[in-house]
Amino acid sequence: MRLRRHLAATTTAATTAVAAVVLGAVPASAAQVADQVPDAAAVLTTDSAGTTAVAVGDALVAPLAPNTSATFYSTATSTTGVTCATSRLSATVLTNPAAPGTATESLTGLTFDSCTANVTGVTNVESLTVGNLPFTLSVDDGAGLPLTLVGGAAGPIQASAVLDTWFGTITCTYQLSGGFTGNADNGAHSLTFTNEHFAKSDGSSLCPGDGYFSATFGPVTDTTAAGSPAVTVN
Repeated sequence: MRLRRHLAATTTAATTAVAAVVLGAVPASAAQVADQVPDAAAVLTTDSAGTTAVAVGDALVAPLAPNTSATFYSTATSTTGVTCATSRLSATVLTNPAAPGTATESLTGLTFDSCTANVTGVTNVESLTVGNLPFTLSVDDGAGLPLTLVGGAAGPIQASAVLDTWFGTITCTYQLSGGFTGNADNGAHSLTFTNEHFAKSDGSSLCPGDGYFSATFGPVTDTTAAGSPAVTVN
């Protein structure tokens, strides 16, 4: 009788021990299980693995890509116009859904400095400024990583150049009908716009009738996140 009781107790203890080992290898709750499964990759992340999403509200900035300039030429094939050695793009993330999808940003700043002109009669570029900010920038993770930039509540995308000329200082103002498009590049973490067409909306008769804007900005970095990591489109 004592032997049977001893064997029963031993069997029960062994069974309990095995169960404890097995159960100990499994999270205690569904929440713990969920915590171990990576979130779906967001459209914008701060790592190529797609595991660290850029937070809504984060500030993104991008200078001109190294060894490039921003240009505002009189025709799509011309090299006559205004060239700026320094430019900076600033934006705030509005939405950043799971990929595949489209993230949106509020483009709050687009500045130009160190600008020169090779237009006959223009002696100096006092300023090149962008008006009617903010604009809405959409970043799609589809083929080619397309970008779309459109005007906001303040009006269409507008650019104004203040130029010193042989005949005095003039202001040339240009507007973009609708929006313009570009592409992101994950290799350089950059945004590129090429020959985006502006038409003169105001200014002296000395101002060219059209302007074609081209620039590459990068790397785009998340200055809100620690270390200001570069941004990847997934």
